[in-house]
Amino acid sequence: MSKKCISTLVLIFLLTGLLCACGEEKPLLASTDYELDAETAQTVRGVKIGDSADVFLAAYQNFDILSSINGGDYKFIPAEEIPFDVSLTTILPSFFIDGAAINVDSFCEDSGIEKDDLLAFLTEEEYLNHHTVVYQYLVFEWKDGVIQDIRSESMDYNKDASYYEAN
Repeated sequence: MSKKCISTLVLIFLLTGLLCACGEEKPLLASTDYELDAETAQTVRGVKIGDSADVFLAAYQNFDILSSINGGDYKFIPAEEIPFDVSLTTILPSFFIDGAAINVDSFCEDSGIEKDDLLAFLTEEEYLNHHTVVYQYLVFEWKDGVIQDIRSESMDYNKDASYYEAN
């Protein structure tokens, strides 16, 4: 599956999850939180391959975490309920507009749009002519309660937005 397909799927699941979230406001990750050490694949918060759920949660439990259990749909699961001992993928997603992370609820309210319309709004040519829009996420692959892989991925809508145009 291509990176664009994965990015699209993650974005769809993120938006679905945000629609179902409990409304509690969580802190936002900074763009530097998505940087990985090139040699160790360690996050700037000290999480690395081989770490346990305790290390991961100490660094990220206060942020929105999307989880896919056994390859299923991504959804928001409270940090204390994530089943780290199964085949699991966790994602820490953020939208950055003009370099700043956004709270999706506040952004939609301030922009007068519904969450269902966020992707269409962010990929409109007129909006992209005036703003930079980047979707970033950290991906953690788990097996038996241990991190097997960590990746930092992103989608720059100013470069890749044509991918999302209606066919």
